Amino acid sequence: MMHGRAPGAPGAHDAARRALRGLVMAATVRIHRPDAGYALDEPGTFLGSGYFVAPSWVLTCAHVARGGEGDEVVVVYEPAPGRGMSAVSGHVAAALPEGAGPVPGSWPAPDLALVRLSEPVDHECVYLSERPAAYFGEGKVLYAGWTVVDGRLSMLDGTLTVQGTIGGWTTDVQMRLGDNDLPDGVSGGPVIDPERGEVIGVLKSRSDHARGGTSTGLEQLRTLPAPSGELKTEADDLYQAVVHAHDRYHRDRQRHPDARRHTWADVQGQLGARPGRTLSPDERVQLLGRLADLPPPASTRSLLDILDSLSDFEAPAPLPAPRGWRDGLGALYEYARDDGALYLVLDYAVHAMTADRPFLASSTPAAEEALWAGVRQAAQRLGPGRRTALVERRKARLEARRPTRVGDHPGTGANAGGPGGAATAQSSVLVEIVRRGWEPDRCDWSVFVVSADGEAKRLEEVQRVPLADLATHLSAPLKEAFRQCDTPGRPAVLQVATEHSLLALDVDEWRLGPEEERLGTQRPVVLRCSDRDQLTENGEYGEYSENGNYAEYGGQGAHGGRGDHGERGGAGGRRETGAVGAQSAAALNGDYRLDIDEERRARWRWLHAHPVTAAVLDCDDGLRKPVPPVEELRGLSHGTVPVLCRLDTQGREGDAEGLARLVRGGFGVALWRRRHGLPEAVCGEFHRGTLDQIAGPIGAHRLPEAVRDLRFKLRSGRPETFWAHGIALLYDDPHQPLPGTGDLLEAP
Repeated sequence: MMHGRAPGAPGAHDAARRALRGLVMAATVRIHRPDAGYALDEPGTFLGSGYFVAPSWVLTCAHVARGGEGDEVVVVYEPAPGRGMSAVSGHVAAALPEGAGPVPGSWPAPDLALVRLSEPVDHECVYLSERPAAYFGEGKVLYAGWTVVDGRLSMLDGTLTVQGTIGGWTTDVQMRLGDNDLPDGVSGGPVIDPERGEVIGVLKSRSDHARGGTSTGLEQLRTLPAPSGELKTEADDLYQAVVHAHDRYHRDRQRHPDARRHTWADVQGQLGARPGRTLSPDERVQLLGRLADLPPPASTRSLLDILDSLSDFEAPAPLPAPRGWRDGLGALYEYARDDGALYLVLDYAVHAMTADRPFLASSTPAAEEALWAGVRQAAQRLGPGRRTALVERRKARLEARRPTRVGDHPGTGANAGGPGGAATAQSSVLVEIVRRGWEPDRCDWSVFVVSADGEAKRLEEVQRVPLADLATHLSAPLKEAFRQCDTPGRPAVLQVATEHSLLALDVDEWRLGPEEERLGTQRPVVLRCSDRDQLTENGEYGEYSENGNYAEYGGQGAHGGRGDHGERGGAGGRRETGAVGAQSAAALNGDYRLDIDEERRARWRWLHAHPVTAAVLDCDDGLRKPVPPVEELRGLSHGTVPVLCRLDTQGREGDAEGLARLVRGGFGVALWRRRHGLPEAVCGEFHRGTLDQIAGPIGAHRLPEAVRDLRFKLRSGRPETFWAHGIALLYDDPHQPLPGTGDLLEAP
């Protein structure tokens, strides 16, 4: 057996290729301007090509769909061979990238658009591959589209050779195609894998200097915006609505085939396709159809967790991250072992049928039972041990599943959290920014996905990026990280870890696209200090000692010599309370670092279990004053959240030192406002606002969301929140070390 397909007779294979061509051409359409009227064959209104991907949905290029007037187009298609052309109006429901417009010479990738028909019509739909196009190796692909030949619109199809890829990051890759001419008009048409009989992409552009062009993989549709609120129906998420409709369409066509027409599964079977090396094309469309009867995954994160939990699946998830049930199935194909491929697919199906639901429709229980019946039937090909394992897996997961009733959605459950308590744990996104000491205007950065249990997985890292261009360079990897972590109605927290001198970086003001909200209003954005242990009291780095530790302020290393802390540590120099006082003996013996680390953890625990109070440290009745020294700060009660109202790291040298004192004083939670060189202003409202926002009977866990809410109201023009302009939150959990913390460093 070949990889993904079985051999067949040459004559039968040629007949299958001809049948595949017929299916492709039947679903390929023309896109016209909305003023086309009855002149369906008029080249002057022709914009480009597209194809039906689900009932009443057309996929094309954004530059084609947006090439007319506004978001209205006319779709011209042939309902059946020999029946002539028909037209139906359509509306551009989504375009990628969002808010993009034409740029000289090209349209920004991925250059995709979905067009929704204004009325139901009878038409064919292509079969969309669930495998990412990045898995397609060297070889030939088929294409189809419309163009103008001798003044008349004509259908065109042919073959192209895959010659590599274009794209600097894995979520934004295009396939390079050559060895054939691509005339004007074919953009938006389908690109087809001829061996497996499935559409893998959309023709994007043609080359100006050679034959061929580029195509965009279908997996880029996963980057369509996810709903910001709770998912209550399938229609609330455009991506899920379209791919579920696609999968149900092909399942239903296979169940009730027209004897005069081949189905896509029929042709795939004739080509010898073997999805995942274990399923027949018919088995695949039945499985995908049953999965599409279920509500979609609760989130991309929950789907990734399912894939991670499969015992026979050990591979990195493709990018963009899987979003729907079909995407998860496609991710299994490339990494399944031949002897365990069927069990892996069925185990995945059991996880899907027993997963937590974003909502529960009336048909969901029956859909779960139908999927289980299909799994049991297919499992007859397995040995008794694995059949038993599937039964036990289903039973255990059903018993552990959060109970949901018809009409329920996540925001109503006990696990949703709320104003009176902390929400359940959620994955977060971490950006680490490291300024290059010999190039202070440049930095290195990394983006991580941090799971709920604290495990960090790096998605991307880049070196020598200009600080001024950080938002642009981080846009694509941050979008991908958010897709992997966000849940409906609950965007993931963005942690930004950097040295203290960059804590004034206004990441919350960044936009990841021209029409996107600022990050700080879209989600909680919190700061972490990555050089805390390297700072002296005055905000400078300590001396690096021979044993690999930075000397503490006034001292000679973490474990050596007599320093300032040796004289001032202990009860004689500051007030000790509770567990912190028990650690003072360590300071007296010279182990100051152990003492301050324990104090940080003690403060964090207290702040998240007791009422908190705000203390403005750098301002007294409107007059600037220096931040107290570290020892005085350490004497503040554990329930204190420091507030700085005069911080201006770009305008005053002493302000950076004040920040350094805070982070060295054991505070993991602090709040300030960035002034960026602005003149002195009356600050009474800021004092009152922070006291009202921070003080209260609830612990510090609510502060990231409270600050996001303030930023949202501020951007909405609420005058009562104008005091919060430039507000920033340090929220640095000492129980979650940054990646690489504690690693030994070696000289280059």
